Amino acid sequence: MEQNLITLTILGMAAVTWPPRFLPALFLANRQLNQPVQVWLSHVPTAIMAALVAPSLLAPEGTMQFSTGNLFLWVSLPTFACAILTRNFFATVAVGIVAMAGARFIGLG
Repeated sequence: MEQNLITLTILGMAAVTWPPRFLPALFLANRQLNQPVQVWLSHVPTAIMAALVAPSLLAPEGTMQFSTGNLFLWVSLPTFACAILTRNFFATVAVGIVAMAGARFIGLG
């Protein structure tokens, strides 16, 4: 691909993704939001994480799979338990990695 086209593509992508991220921060920087809005916004990260993770756990091959063969769903159980109990990001990631490696090592995946 030609270098100019790559540069224009990157600039175009920046032009359409930067304003929706920057403008709300600019307009809301010195304002106090009311309590219901703050509560609602506090749920956004959880909703985004659920939207990113759920398809990988529930439909790893493109269709819903609740069977015992869904390794991702089974490995998520101790990982979620660790996240809830420890509230430690690194411990949660470590448990997820060790659980997946262990499951694959014993031939489940």
